[in-house]
Amino acid sequence: MWEYTDKVKDHFINPRNVGFIDDFDGMGEVGSLACGDALKLTFKLDNENIISDAKFQTFGCASAIASSSALTEMIKGMPLDEAAKVTNDDIAKYLGGLPKEKMHCSVMGRDALEHAIANYRGEEVKEKEGEIVCECFGITNLEIERAVKESGLTTVEDVTDYVKAGGGCGNCHDRIREIIQEVSSQSITERQKMENLTNIQKIKLIEETLDREVKPALNKDGGDIELVD
Repeated sequence: MWEYTDKVKDHFINPRNVGFIDDFDGMGEVGSLACGDALKLTFKLDNENIISDAKFQTFGCASAIASSSALTEMIKGMPLDEAAKVTNDDIAKYLGGLPKEKMHCSVMGRDALEHAIANYRGEEVKEKEGEIVCECFGITNLEIERAVKESGLTTVEDVTDYVKAGGGCGNCHDRIREIIQEVSSQSITERQKMENLTNIQKIKLIEETLDREVKPALNKDGGDIELVD
């Protein structure tokens, strides 16, 4: 029996922002009824590109409903660029945690938000790239790699919990293990490269990351950041 936090129970029993925004600025749809989970997310922006409203419609379990409800509460009042950085782990943390077997529900929320933002920006959401690893759920190697990197997954069971891959016939388990090993090897190589950098090179990398990822959001709010040696 799975243990749910009080916040998960609350968002399941009393879901916030259920519905559809007719004059939406962005809409994203992910999942499918055939797989047992489907989510549609819509949002509305104000004149300053801040999300003023967000609503969802979902077909799924208690965790899917709670994750969708939590996501809409999280992004309301957020600048769009900030909302674009919300991760599935952020959704799970907002709820006080999810059973590991239900983490794929938070991933679905993140994916729906990404699709909705792409829809607003007039960007085509690309068809799934990469090789299909899990035929049962149509999950690619790139989706598995992303989940492994972002959430530090180390086993086939972890991958199944997060993205459903491997949860059907099981024929893809060996390939999933290979992907986990490949990502692990890449991480070790990257750490070794970092260890060989001089302090000046490390500082330059940090500054580039701040300029690219942090400063734009702070500047919009009249703030700034400076790296002090």
